[in-house]
Formats: sequence, structure tokens, C-alpha cells
Amino acid sequence: MTIPSKSKVYEEVLKEIRRLIDLNKLSPGDKLPSERELSEQLSAGRSSVREALRAMELLGLIETRRGEGTFLSSYRPYHMVEILSAFILQEAKTKENLKSTKQLIEKEASKIAMHHLQEQDYQTLEEHIRLFESGSDTFHYDFFYTIFDVGENQLLLKIWRLMEEFSRTFHKPVYDIELYKALIDALQTKDDKRIETLCAQLYQEKLSK
Repeated sequence: MTIPSKSKVYEEVLKEIRRLIDLNKLSPGDKLPSERELSEQLSAGRSSVREALRAMELLGLIETRRGEGTFLSSYRPYHMVEILSAFILQEAKTKENLKSTKQLIEKEASKIAMHHLQEQDYQTLEEHIRLFESGSDTFHYDFFYTIFDVGENQLLLKIWRLMEEFSRTFHKPVYDIELYKALIDALQTKDDKRIETLCAQLYQEKLSK
């Protein structure tokens, strides 16, 4: 019998904890079984369970309250951004790749959204334009959050949020508001080629100024 490596056991324990959370329909604020109980339920060593819980806590997925136990946390994008910033995304090449990847994701999200945007969504986008302030560093986030949200792909939205939050830690955005107005028009007319061009121009403007 092949003994799985420590990292493999730890990964399997993480998967099993995830399955247990889904099975019991646990939500943020709900208490997890104790380390001992998890070890028994998952037929895993307590050291592997402890390692999996530490990883989850580092990622902000759970929190330990002294004398009370371990609880599921609400999703905290800023916590994840801090980890990415400190350990993963420091190299200049990685930062450039992040920008280009974010542009690609926004382009595809816009092409998906053009089939789902309703009148109230266009009103929201236009309201962002109306309230635009040149010194804002969240306008792009607010504008595209509406676009991602109507696409109803929560995984894509979470990935983009992490990338957007992190990119703002090292890059001060500069906006050409006319391009965002043109993007609204392209979305309304469902002009996917123009959407592609405008999404590229948004980043040319932001990166060149």
C-alpha cells in the first residue's frame, strides 16, 4: 500500500472539510466541529486536520475564537489581496500579466453581460458616469462590478474582484470617461467587436498616463 505524502493528505482533508460544510449547509457565522471531531469524522490524523484548518484561517475562510471554537467567516477580498500582495504578486512581470489578464476578463464579461443587461442596469452604469469624480480610484471597479454582476458567474466575479483590488495597491488608475460612455453604447447595441476595441482602449489609456 502506498502511503500518501503529507501534502496529499492535507489536500484531501481540505476537500473533505469543504464537502462537510456543503453537506451540513453551513453558512458564515456557523460553528465547525472541533479538531478532534473532524479527525474522527474524516478518519484523518489530527495533525493533518490542524494543518488544513490553519490554511483555511490564513485565507480568511474561518476564524478561531478563544474559548468558543472555529467559525466560518464571510468572504473577505481584502484579506486575500493582502496575501497576494505580500507573497505572490511582487514581480514586475507578474504585475503586467495581471493587468493584461484583467483586461481579457473584463472584455469577456462585457460580451456576456450585453445579453443580460436590463434598463435598470444601464441606468446604474449611467449613474456611475454622472457621479464620476476625476480623483476617484474606485470608479472602474464600481462600473465593471455592475457588468460582472449581471453575468451571474460568481466565480468569475470573485476572481476579477481579487485582481482589481490587488491592482489598485500598485497602480493609480486614470480614466477617460468618454470611453466608458462609448462602452455603454456598445453594450446597448450589442456590438461585440466595438466592445473588444473599447476594453483594450480603456487599458491603453490607463497604462499610458
